Amino acid sequence: MNRPPFGSDPFGLPQTGPGSGGRTSETTPQFYGPVMIPRIELCVEREAGKPTERTVVLEGELLRMGSHSSNELVIDDPMVSRFHCQLSRGGGGWRLLDSGSLNGTRVGGLRVRDADLPLPECRIELGESTVRVRELKAMATAEVPATPSFGAIYGASVVMRRLFETLKRVAKSDANVLIEGESGTGKELIATEIVRRSLRASKPLVIVDCGAISPTLIESELFGHVRGAFTGADRNRVGAFEAAEGGTVFLDEVGELPLDMQPKLLRALASREIRRMGENQARRIDVRVVAATNRRLEREVNQGRFREDLYYRLSVVTVRVPPLRERMEDIPLLVNSFLNALDATDKAHLFTADVFSEMSRYDWPGNVRELRNHVERRVVLETEAPSFRDEEGENEDESASREDRPDLGSAMVDIETPFKTAKDTMIDQFERAYLTALLAWADGNVSRAARKAQLDRMYLHRLLQRHSLRRAGALE
Repeated sequence: MNRPPFGSDPFGLPQTGPGSGGRTSETTPQFYGPVMIPRIELCVEREAGKPTERTVVLEGELLRMGSHSSNELVIDDPMVSRFHCQLSRGGGGWRLLDSGSLNGTRVGGLRVRDADLPLPECRIELGESTVRVRELKAMATAEVPATPSFGAIYGASVVMRRLFETLKRVAKSDANVLIEGESGTGKELIATEIVRRSLRASKPLVIVDCGAISPTLIESELFGHVRGAFTGADRNRVGAFEAAEGGTVFLDEVGELPLDMQPKLLRALASREIRRMGENQARRIDVRVVAATNRRLEREVNQGRFREDLYYRLSVVTVRVPPLRERMEDIPLLVNSFLNALDATDKAHLFTADVFSEMSRYDWPGNVRELRNHVERRVVLETEAPSFRDEEGENEDESASREDRPDLGSAMVDIETPFKTAKDTMIDQFERAYLTALLAWADGNVSRAARKAQLDRMYLHRLLQRHSLRRAGALE
C-alpha cells in the first residue's frame, strides 16, 4: 500500500500546508482500499522438555504466547509465564516482545526482550519449549474505513484507522475498557471520546489519577468515607464510584494502584457494590469503568505487581494505542490539527517538506504530546530550524552552553547539614519556587504549564500535590 508523502493531505482535513493559506475542507474521500490480514504458522516442536508436534495457523497483527488460556498460543510448560511474549506485525515485519517473563525468551540461543524476527522461518525458545515460527502468505482482507479522525483524535495511518473502528464499537458497548499505551499517546483523550459516544454520555464522568493520590487516601478517593473513619475524616465524603452513579469512572494510570488496594477494587467490580471506609452498609453502584496505563499490565501480572483477576475484570476490551514512532505518516495531519487548535494556521510556512522529513527521523519518545509541544514552541519562536535532541540526549545549543551555566555557588552550601538533608531541602525549595512561577504564568492551567515546562502532565500533577500547590487529583 502506498502511503501519502509527508506534507500532503489527501484526506481533505484542515489543510495548512504551504500555499494553503490556512483554508480548510470538510470532504473526506475514500483513499484506501482493502488491507491484507497477516497470517503466521506456529508449530510447537517441544513442550515442557518433551518432543511434540502441534501446529496452529493464526491471523492478525498481535498474537500472544504463554501458559494462560487467554493466549492465542497456549503452552503447557511450568517454565513458561502466564503472558510470556507476543508477536506483533508492523511495517518492517514481525516483531517479538518479551512480556517480562520470568525465564526469558530466546531466538537462536540468544535471550531477547525486543527483536525483529528473522523470518520467513525461525525458532523461539520459551522455558523448556520450542516454537517454530513461519510467515505465511496473507489470504484474507479487511476493509479499513478511510475516516482519519475519531473526534479530537487524528490519524490517517492504517493502524490508527483500525483503532478508530475499534473505538466506535467499544463506545457503543457497556463493557469495561483498558487503554494501554506509552505516556503522551492520548489515552485520556481516547477515554473522553469513548464516553462522549456511549449510552452514559449524559451521566457523570469522574476521573481518578491513581498515580497522583497517596496510597493511604486511594480507598477514600474511590469509595468515600464516613466521619471518624480515620484521623482527619471530619465529615462524610462521597467517593468516585458513588459520584459517577449511572456514568463512568476513568481510572488513569491504574498500573500505579497499590497491590493491597487491588482486591478491594476487584470486589467492587465483581459485586457492583462499594462500602465507604468506616461503614458496614454496602451501596449498590451502576458505573462503567474505563482504565488507562502506560505500563504493560501483562508484564506486571508476571512480576506479581498486578492481580491477574483484576486485570481480566478491567480488560474486557483492551485498546492498545500505538506510539508516534510507529505511525510517522500521521505527523503532517497532526501538525495541521495542532495549528488549527492553536489558531496559528498562518504559521504553516514554518513546516516545510524538509522540516517534515527531519521530523520523520526523530523517535518522539514523548509521542503526540511532545509533537504538540514542538509545534507550539516553533510557532511561538517562529523558527524553521529543527530543535531535536541528538543521540547523546542534548542539542547543540545545550552542549555549547554547558560551560556557561551558572554555578550554584558555595554560599548556598551548609556543610553542618548532612548531605542528603541539604540536597533534599534545596531540591524541595527549587521545585516549589519553579512550580509557583510556572502556575502563575499559566494562570493555573496545568496542561498549559506542562507544555511550557516540557513535563508529562500527570507527573506535574503529582509534583503540585506533593507541594500542596493544587488540590490533589485535580484535572482540567
